[in-house]
Amino acid sequence: MRQTFYSNGKLLLTGEYLVLDGAKALALPTKMGQNLQVVTHDKPTISWKSFDADGTIWFEDELELEAIINYKEATESSVKNTLLTILHHAHLLQPSFFQETVGYQIETALTFPKKWGLGTSSTLINNLAQWLKIDAFELLNNSFGGSGYDIACAQYNTPIFYQLENQKPNITPIDFQPEFVSNLYFVYLNQKQSSKNAIAAYYNKKHEKLKQNIATINKLSDAVATAKNIKSFANALQLHENELSAILELLTVHEALFSDFDGVVKSLGAWGGDFVLAIALEDPTAYFSSKGYSTVIPYKELILGA
Repeated sequence: MRQTFYSNGKLLLTGEYLVLDGAKALALPTKMGQNLQVVTHDKPTISWKSFDADGTIWFEDELELEAIINYKEATESSVKNTLLTILHHAHLLQPSFFQETVGYQIETALTFPKKWGLGTSSTLINNLAQWLKIDAFELLNNSFGGSGYDIACAQYNTPIFYQLENQKPNITPIDFQPEFVSNLYFVYLNQKQSSKNAIAAYYNKKHEKLKQNIATINKLSDAVATAKNIKSFANALQLHENELSAILELLTVHEALFSDFDGVVKSLGAWGGDFVLAIALEDPTAYFSSKGYSTVIPYKELILGA
């Protein structure tokens, strides 16, 4: 029997880093995501293939079920270790599932380029959770850690407010369809960031003003979601950038890379990598291409519910 599962990718518009401590974040599920297909076979293994968006195989291996059940670290591959870790924690949440009498052929297929950082891990975790009928947030927390906003995006088809309350996810779908959507563009910086490293750096920087910072970000997330015109939207995002810049003690991406850009540039997720949001009155593709950033995607082409 063949089973197929799908999860959306993600972008985080507001609340980066502080979402870990309970700030309200505005998160955007993407039209691109990842499929997972499962077929049973009679070997006590999982034959695994992972395909990138262009159809190339970026990971392929044979996983022994015994190594998943009892977790045996692989010395030759960090990707294999990551996968074994996720599957082992999935087994702990559903101990009756993996039995050494039945194996599986599993294929995953991204519909966005893996290097874009739109949620290769979160879409995998959510797909595995669907297959095994376990809680994806719990699987994430036990294996990778993080706020879980990316899991929420995997499951929802509209923009959402995401907030941790007593370490439990509170998800509110919202109607976020700004009239000025044609002035919004996503620009890929070709600088892959490690979520784990970015989170660690944040925890080294946060300080005694955390409650005040969270309150500020909550107000700005609301202001971004309810902005009636491009000016108020851009102003709220600029204030958000300034707030995070002070907390992280880092230059904003506008200051660091695009100081001559006529508009606002907002970091998305881990600062310094993956995508940024550009707000411009005219198509900025030529400007970013001249700086070496050739992937510029209009908002409507990337975001679900737009």
